[in-house]
Amino acid sequence: MARQIRDRLISLVIILLGLSIMTYGLTYLLPSDPVDILIDTMGLTHDPETVAALEKEYGLDQPFWVQYTTWLKGIFHGDFGYSIKYQEPVATALGRKLPNTIKLACSAFVMMVLISFPLGILSAVYRNKTADYIIRALSFVGVSMPTFWFGMILIYLLGVRLKILPVAGFSSWKSIIMPTLTLGITNSAYYIRRIRAVMVEQLGEGYISGLKSRGVSRKRIIFRHVLPNSLLAVITMLGMSFGGMLGGTMIVETIFSWNGIGSAAMAAISARDYKLIQGYVLWMGFIYVMVNLVVDISYQFIDPRIRRGEAKR
Repeated sequence: MARQIRDRLISLVIILLGLSIMTYGLTYLLPSDPVDILIDTMGLTHDPETVAALEKEYGLDQPFWVQYTTWLKGIFHGDFGYSIKYQEPVATALGRKLPNTIKLACSAFVMMVLISFPLGILSAVYRNKTADYIIRALSFVGVSMPTFWFGMILIYLLGVRLKILPVAGFSSWKSIIMPTLTLGITNSAYYIRRIRAVMVEQLGEGYISGLKSRGVSRKRIIFRHVLPNSLLAVITMLGMSFGGMLGGTMIVETIFSWNGIGSAAMAAISARDYKLIQGYVLWMGFIYVMVNLVVDISYQFIDPRIRRGEAKR
């Protein structure tokens, strides 16, 4: 396990380095100039002297490799650059919005698990019966419905018609309910179908017949044998979904005016705030590599055969 963690940390550095080069290079090649946005924001004129002064102040008059090296050195000191959109350091802007994204990601992930696992297990146990047909039909609708459309339906029903929840913003603790419902319900539809598929496959294995012949109860077979064996096929998807939520869900955060890093990234794209975009992309890369590391480590606790295989090597 120690070797695995070391290898993943090395890969984290390599991935983030390659990601930083690609991201910085793509933003450098874009035809639009962030200085123009800054001049418009400050209400200045686009005369050559003003443009040259701002380019020199932000180091935009230097060659690509000089700009990239300067930016990379700053990252090692916690300096991701200065956000033109928010007029503050990128680390400060993202750090201020990150707690809101973490709250939304954790609440939506818990709801997704609480919905998908019971319904997925129920659908597999009662496959090709009425309960299975109903659950599969609902999950099919959930998979087919775009997230933003479901969010708009919730806004209309719960916010406009019934007026029981705030439509957007941070007016109270109720503000997190609708974005949580939007993310939790739409994402659970995928996992209901996936959990059902892997559990049906496990229920058809030969060891299930052996357990039944020994008089093992159905409940014990499902929760002590079938479910743990099915987790390995689902846990990677769960980790990636949680990583995506921690990266900020742009559409949901924008619809509900949720002040997270996803909505900040959306605003940065509109404002051509390249430093903030670069910081956001690095954060996403970091999250996905760390989530994959946690998932790989969890395999060794879920399936003892993986631990024994590591020990033999």
